[in-house]
Amino acid sequence: MEFQYDVVLNSMPQLMKGVKLTIEITFYGLIGGTLLGVLIGLLQAYKVPVLNWIAFTYVAFIRGTPIVVQAMFVYFALPLALGIRMNALNAAIMVLSVNAGAYIAEIVRGAVLSINKGLVDAGLALGLSRLQVITSVVGPLAFRRMIPPLGNQFIISLKDTSLFIVIGVGELTRQGQEIMASTFRALEVWTAVAILYMVMTTILALSLRLLERRMKIL
Repeated sequence: MEFQYDVVLNSMPQLMKGVKLTIEITFYGLIGGTLLGVLIGLLQAYKVPVLNWIAFTYVAFIRGTPIVVQAMFVYFALPLALGIRMNALNAAIMVLSVNAGAYIAEIVRGAVLSINKGLVDAGLALGLSRLQVITSVVGPLAFRRMIPPLGNQFIISLKDTSLFIVIGVGELTRQGQEIMASTFRALEVWTAVAILYMVMTTILALSLRLLERRMKIL
């Protein structure tokens, strides 16, 4: 089969529209996921009474169910159960935030617990409050250890946006599907879609690698 480059060129405006929406979902989803993950991770690391168990249940539930099911539940089941209806884009951002938050929470918990307890005791012995120990001693050290696994999670979340095709979000995969349906050129369309995903994940990976170098992790 001959590869028709003109199909790719003619499809590029529509594919770039999908790229823009994919980046938008990833950006806002990861902001929400990071905030949620840090909060949940700290609740678990410091075993805050009652809230610790709520955090544990949340992480177990989200990690135990596929993100596709979570998206379909929020978009199709939630309106029936609670009367809460939202458009597909907002549902995608919310689901990505909640999903990424569970995994980031485990990264935060692991990083905090990996800090030597002797450093915490030394900080307290010097007269620092527990909050000062967390923000001045544990926080900076834990953050350095979080960066590599956080980078991995960010890349996974970006690729997970392709699963929101099930609720009709017009991200990159959805745009590719629509172009393929109208041109019947699967080879050209899906090759272009795959390359665009690879470009986005490569840029994200290089950015995180640069941050690692600046933090002197490498």
